[in-house]
Amino acid sequence: MGVMNDHDKLGAHEVAAWLRRHPRFLQQFPDLALSLVVPREEGSAASLASYQLEVLRDKNRELSRRLQELFGNAQENERLSVRTHQLTLALMRQTSAADTLRAMAATLAEDFNGERVRLVVFQSVAGLDDAEWLQVISADDARLQPFRDCLADGEPLCGRLQPEKHALLYGDQADQVQSTALLPLPGVGLVAVGSRDPNRFFPGMGTLFLRMMGESLATALKRFEG
Repeated sequence: MGVMNDHDKLGAHEVAAWLRRHPRFLQQFPDLALSLVVPREEGSAASLASYQLEVLRDKNRELSRRLQELFGNAQENERLSVRTHQLTLALMRQTSAADTLRAMAATLAEDFNGERVRLVVFQSVAGLDDAEWLQVISADDARLQPFRDCLADGEPLCGRLQPEKHALLYGDQADQVQSTALLPLPGVGLVAVGSRDPNRFFPGMGTLFLRMMGESLATALKRFEG
C-alpha cells in the first residue's frame, strides 16, 4: 500500500463538493448519518438524523401556519363576498337616489363596521339635506382638487390620507380618523370609510371588494338620473 502524500489528501472543500455531487451517498452508508454531528446556532450539537428531523418539523410547522393563514383569508373573503352581494341587492331594492345613498351609508357603518362613513356627491339629492354623512360638492369645485387624480383613474386608496383630503372628508372629526378606505366614483363622487385604528386600512391591501361596492352604487344611482 502506497503512502498518501500531501497531494492525495482531500480538504474539507473537496469533500463538501463531492457530497454535493453525490446527494445519495448516505443511503449507501446509513451509519454515517447517525454518527455525523451537526452544529446548531442554539443548543448543543446534534446528530445529522436529529438535525434532519428538526428541519422537517420546522417545515411542517411553517406549512401548517401557512395553511391556517390561507384558510383564514378564504373565510374572510367568503364573508366579504356575501356582504358585498347583500349590499348590491339592498341598493337595487331602493326606489330613490336618497334611499340608495342611505342604504350605502348604513351598510358600510353596520355590516362593514365603518366608524366614520362619508359620502361626497357632485349633484344634490332630494331628501338628504340633513344627512351629516353627506356633502354635495360640484365636480369643478376647487375643494376637490386634491382628489383629481383618484377620481380620474377610479382606483381606491387605503391608508392615511393627505391632510387636505382628510380635512374635507371628516371636518372637525378629522383628528378621530387614523386610516381611511377611499373609493372614488368618477362622475358620481366619493365614498370614504374612516377608522380610529391606523392599521385598519393600509396601502397595498386588497381593494377588489371596494371596487365592486363602488360599481354597485354607481349602477344603482344611474336608475334615477334625468
